[in-house]
Amino acid sequence: MTVITSPIDAAARWPDVTILALGGKTPKIHESAFIAPGCRIIGDVEIGPQASIWYNCVLRADINHIRVGARSNIQDLSVVHVESDYGDGGHPAIIGDDVLIGHMALVHGCILHDRAFVGMGAIVMDGCEIEGDAMLAAGAMLTPNKKMPSGQLWSGRPAKFMRELSEADIFGMQRGVKGYVREGAEHTEALHAARSA
Repeated sequence: MTVITSPIDAAARWPDVTILALGGKTPKIHESAFIAPGCRIIGDVEIGPQASIWYNCVLRADINHIRVGARSNIQDLSVVHVESDYGDGGHPAIIGDDVLIGHMALVHGCILHDRAFVGMGAIVMDGCEIEGDAMLAAGAMLTPNKKMPSGQLWSGRPAKFMRELSEADIFGMQRGVKGYVREGAEHTEALHAARSA
């Protein structure tokens, strides 16, 4: 397996995606990743193996960097951005392995550890951390510099602790990751078939 860094190669593989080098930084995308049509991937972005970036997402790493780990998924219409590095490092967006990010989420200058979950329409702001096996509920807003411990569900605007997650909750998140890996492969095949028809 290889990582695709050439804009020409990327355009050939993902013809309906904007992959833009900026400031001398070119996105690096593992060839096994699924990148859906309509996505915009800009600047210092790295996307790992079997990750999936769904329809019309924006990952804009123009003033800091974005990293997306293996098998993580960023679902339709979500935005990932960063906070500028003014000499203090700023806040990149670091998304670990096996992370679920629901539709229309906003992930900004934060760290999502391996197996974190961000619900549909949720907002994660600068300096936040969501530990592994923790869940930010749909529609919630995690305000700057908050840290969600492993095994907890937070909800509301601003988000607050609601309860401990059950084993069934955590298993459901892990099952969701596997499902998105499978669906990414299915969509890849369907798109190749449509382009070849």
